[in-house]
Amino acid sequence: MPEIVPSLLSADFSNLKKEIRSIEKANATRLHLDVMDGHFVPNITFGPFIIKAIRNLTKLHLESHLMIENPEKYIKNFADAGSDTILIHIENNGNIKQNLQMIKDLGVKAGLVINPPTPFEKVEPYMHLLDHFLIMTVNPGFGGQSMIEEALKKVTLAKEYSEKYNFPIQIDGGVNIKTIQKVMTVNPDLLVAGSAVFSNDDHQKAFEELSKKI
Repeated sequence: MPEIVPSLLSADFSNLKKEIRSIEKANATRLHLDVMDGHFVPNITFGPFIIKAIRNLTKLHLESHLMIENPEKYIKNFADAGSDTILIHIENNGNIKQNLQMIKDLGVKAGLVINPPTPFEKVEPYMHLLDHFLIMTVNPGFGGQSMIEEALKKVTLAKEYSEKYNFPIQIDGGVNIKTIQKVMTVNPDLLVAGSAVFSNDDHQKAFEELSKKI
């Protein structure tokens, strides 16, 4: 069954333990962690140190989404910090196959991310290596953006690979109570929701209301 994955990008980091507990009570099983370096995307968030702190606060599955240049230099740091899944971008133009294998060799699930303007054909050669596939439905860098609905078509294109190689398809960007029914027409496995959960005073209620729409 499809599942909402809260993104901590929109959470109150001054009260992180309380924020995490609220979505644990809502029966979330995963947390999405947006790592930005100010170069690959025009924003800066956090690194392995914060992920290690989050790991100490929860047993939820941690997805570390690396929106950074030269991810191969830092993959081990994010694995050591407690990431369960590490996601890298096809747009980094590095050695994608080598980087995915590096993640796997560290005992972590390896995922690939594609941005809205990037043709789906770019990721097809790597589908057999994936444990996770993330389709961005906004241009990465900031939370609270409107969904680029055209990007949802990539979910349909990825379905045959997902079924063949047994990995989940996730979408990230603009998921909220108004867009979720449109999202579910393509039936992704995982839906990242940041501001739709954490901008609501009652995080648990917001998460549960989104989940009911699935």
